[in-house]
Amino acid sequence: MKRAVRVLRDTYLDSVLQLLGARAMRDAEGVESATAVMATAANLDALRQEGFDPPEASPYDLILAVRASDPEAAFAEGERAMFGAREGGPVEQRPRSLEEALGQQPGSSIAVISVPGDYAALEAHKALGHDLDVLLFSDNVSVADEIALKDHAVRRGRLLMGPGAGTAMLSGVGLGFANVVRAGPVGVVAAAGTGAQEVMCLLDRCGVGVSEVVGVGGRDLTAEVGGLMAERAVRMLDDDPATALILLVSKPPDDEVARRVVAAARRTPVVTALVGVEGDTLEGAVVKALELLGRPVPSFDRCYGPSVEEAVSRLAPARTTVRGLFSGGTLCYEAIVVLSRVLGPVWSNTPIDPRYGLPAPPRSHVCLDLGEEEYTRGRPHPMIDPEARIELLRETGTDVAVVLLDVVLGHGAHPDPAGILAPELARLNGPQVVAYVLGTELDPQGYRHQVRELTGAGCVVTGTAARAALTAAAIATRKAAS
Repeated sequence: MKRAVRVLRDTYLDSVLQLLGARAMRDAEGVESATAVMATAANLDALRQEGFDPPEASPYDLILAVRASDPEAAFAEGERAMFGAREGGPVEQRPRSLEEALGQQPGSSIAVISVPGDYAALEAHKALGHDLDVLLFSDNVSVADEIALKDHAVRRGRLLMGPGAGTAMLSGVGLGFANVVRAGPVGVVAAAGTGAQEVMCLLDRCGVGVSEVVGVGGRDLTAEVGGLMAERAVRMLDDDPATALILLVSKPPDDEVARRVVAAARRTPVVTALVGVEGDTLEGAVVKALELLGRPVPSFDRCYGPSVEEAVSRLAPARTTVRGLFSGGTLCYEAIVVLSRVLGPVWSNTPIDPRYGLPAPPRSHVCLDLGEEEYTRGRPHPMIDPEARIELLRETGTDVAVVLLDVVLGHGAHPDPAGILAPELARLNGPQVVAYVLGTELDPQGYRHQVRELTGAGCVVTGTAARAALTAAAIATRKAAS
């Protein structure tokens, strides 16, 4: 096998197109491994650790790397997948700057920015200068830059969503990782991406839609940033006649900041979903919202697949621990909170208690957020590509009673995540898999189809993310006691 690298200068592609190229190269004959990434310092370092020798490159250069018997043939397949639209003849020249984009589309009202962190703040300031709202998908933006951007946005009466904001829905249009939900009376302000997706999907399944979803970035409700954008978003929704209730979603915020943000609403009731604070769960916040709106509250108890009793009866005596493999950071955090109350310490790469960071001791409960940088360096986010999760599934230890998973649907996510995972889950032959499908029937992947794929592989599928963690805890507890 030969190791080879190709650099495509000044070629910036988003992670979805990078994934298409990497898959096409891996599927080519005689390819052992392949990747397509932007040439950030972290990605170059990851390639060197894998034995490649990439040349000097800028973050706006695209790098293809393969281990293959015929690297040139693999590169050709990757480029065909990523740039196939160009093969049919001339295509419209893509804009290479914000100004060019506005020239082609002068009526634009929002800019979605996904460039390397070193350049993201400058591009976001430019967009705000053109009186655009901004969804700043990029991460690795400093706190100082975030504060300056949000101050700029507030002065101009605009939204600066992010950095690291993966989900929003404005005027019915989903941005980033977004689910297809009905319009309705609940406005969502979220410092947690999959937290926003969870509440909007649960509301939709309960027959209640959303008016707007404003993702503000995970640091917005810290004391340092001060809730600059959450407060602006709450005021905006408070003035919106289509919004009858505001749902504020976050991991534990600064107390004073949270109080100030909630108080920004003068006429509209605010329900908080502050995961891990005073027993808050995303499901619990949705129930409170439904009660305030006078809507019926359904039971979320229903599980698909084998019962807890069936799962426990099939487990070997040595299997007593829980292993969570999550694509959604907020869902991972909530699972740690729920599991900890029942099972005791849960170890994680994103622990709620710093004493329980990795590496974990043997026979520990572990939940991993696979969207963190150590798992996405040099590869797409696990919502887009399940490869990292599949690799970890194959390493499941003999002490694991339950593998706990989230499967996130919607625009931007893998077109059939359950279909890719199901064969691997069916081959586990030891632990019980408990899964939660975050999505709606109108999502491109289809909620019921994804549930059927998982139950067909022997999984337990629950009605909410919190119920999945509770079910995993019940199986592990009963097995340990038997």
